[in-house]
Amino acid sequence: MGSSGNPQSETHALARALEYVEGMSFSQTDHDQLISALRHDAKHFGPSLANLAFERGLAVTLKENGAKKAIPVTATPVIIESAELQRRQHLAASISSATVKMVKTALSGEHRQLVIKGLSPLERALCETTFDKLNTLVTTRVDFFVGQTVNALEVNATIPAMQGYSDIAANTLIETAGRFWGMNDIAISRLQANNGSNALALYRALLSGYQQIRKGQVPQTIALLSRRNDAQLTEQMYLRDQFRNFGADADVVHPDQLTADATSVSSNGKKYDLIYRHLFVRRLEETDMQGGELVKQLLAEVNGTRVVILNPPASQVEVKAVFALLSLSLEDKALAKAAGLSEVELQAITDAVPWTRPFAGDALVKQVAADPDHYVIKRSWDYGGRAVFVGKSRNTPGFSERAAAAYGSPLDWAAVCERAAADQAGGGFVVQKLVETKPEPHLLCSGESQSDADLYVDFSAYASVGLDNQPHWGGVCRGSMSQIVNIVGGGGVIPLLTSDVAASLLNAWRAGARPR
Repeated sequence: MGSSGNPQSETHALARALEYVEGMSFSQTDHDQLISALRHDAKHFGPSLANLAFERGLAVTLKENGAKKAIPVTATPVIIESAELQRRQHLAASISSATVKMVKTALSGEHRQLVIKGLSPLERALCETTFDKLNTLVTTRVDFFVGQTVNALEVNATIPAMQGYSDIAANTLIETAGRFWGMNDIAISRLQANNGSNALALYRALLSGYQQIRKGQVPQTIALLSRRNDAQLTEQMYLRDQFRNFGADADVVHPDQLTADATSVSSNGKKYDLIYRHLFVRRLEETDMQGGELVKQLLAEVNGTRVVILNPPASQVEVKAVFALLSLSLEDKALAKAAGLSEVELQAITDAVPWTRPFAGDALVKQVAADPDHYVIKRSWDYGGRAVFVGKSRNTPGFSERAAAAYGSPLDWAAVCERAAADQAGGGFVVQKLVETKPEPHLLCSGESQSDADLYVDFSAYASVGLDNQPHWGGVCRGSMSQIVNIVGGGGVIPLLTSDVAASLLNAWRAGARPR
């Protein structure tokens, strides 16, 4: 980088270069230049990126001893235009609302068993008593693969996490790279704010959901409810701290810490108005879940007799057979009409939901078994990606390990199809057309080290259902060496930046605050 020899002029030029300008153009050349600069300079700021992200909560908590294991973060972000981010969020909102409509229709009609048979006894009991009143989900997450088009893989509605993880990854990259390239704290904070915050969107969604139930009231106290040593406990602690920064009296609590009387719910003597549920309903059936009986009672109280719980029980919404019914509704007009799907929702399904069907019937099973390169089969109700089989990866160690975990021994694709078709645990399986995606080169940062890795990357967009106004949701990206992308099972979080924020970071690098 050249120098004019005039320090005052250089200072003014640098200040102008570091300004955030909304709508700033960002070309493919700009993208490539920024990624190259980040890769080059991560040898300097990469350790700070990894260590700060870990300190702020980008970690998995081990159930057996409560130890924290850092989740790797990449120095190479996913960069997206603001308009495209908004489009994907609208897709997520429409698919989420369509899913809620479809599940209510399914439970009231001929497809009832597709949904209900995979639920645990408690999930089924709560579904039976509350499903027809389920109109509001303050937070959902739709997971996409992005190739030639944007394809939705599934809807998360039980505990659609990573609002905190996404903020930590993006904000820490902006801070560490920006500071290395000469940005001051005010400029960094401005970029972080303009990049958006899923934690803030979640907070606003919780307030809106509470106000709709409590007729305009504002919750004074919020409990973030999770099991002890929950895998994402550090994320809950990050959200707690953010909620406190937003002005809420918030705490992380566990089921065994809750007490209740006829009119209220408390923990350590503090009464709570609102509980944000980060707890799978079926966890309450585990024999070692102390305090589970009270939580069961509270979940059964529709609209919060003693305390408002958001999200309410919603296991049935996440059942993948419902996603299959969304896909089927494009052919079955009577099903679409019965569910009351709007034109906007049907268009979102057309645009983004791949062909998905219940995995049943000799002809379909035979077709899928004979054509492994084009199909994925998934257990209808499960989480963590444990029972997902990608035909194209049938010759990899990961496929064999999943088959052995599910069925006791390694199996080939045809045998997995045969076993899955007969396996009714979790409501059986669904089959989905493979969404083609290719691994992307990224630079993983973990501790003091950086390593190149080709990662399969998904894109998840958050949304709300039933609120008067959608909060300003964003998204989160995960990367994995496996086509089955899951954080708890391995992989890393990839910072998601808008193109405007990326352009400002690139300008900081170009300003010459740090020569390459």
